Amino acid sequence: MTVARRKTWYYAMTKTITKVGNSQGIIFDAALMDLARVKVGDKVNVTVHPGGSIILTPIHPTIDSDTAAKTAKRLIKRNAALFKRLS
Repeated sequence: MTVARRKTWYYAMTKTITKVGNSQGIIFDAALMDLARVKVGDKVNVTVHPGGSIILTPIHPTIDSDTAAKTAKRLIKRNAALFKRLS
């Protein structure tokens, strides 16, 4: 089900908790994984609210500015001919 609220779209699905080994789990299908922009192996933050709501929030890694600058310089150097043609 898709619900529109103030120009933001929310997707609601009903899932069943299943047995996974000695634990329990919820199976996420590919469409749900794509909507949440997560993949197998990604980390999520789990928040349990007093009313029993469970919120899963993807943790997207960030890089520091020094690493970003070094990566940008390397890409510019590697693609210098392309950038020159495009300018």
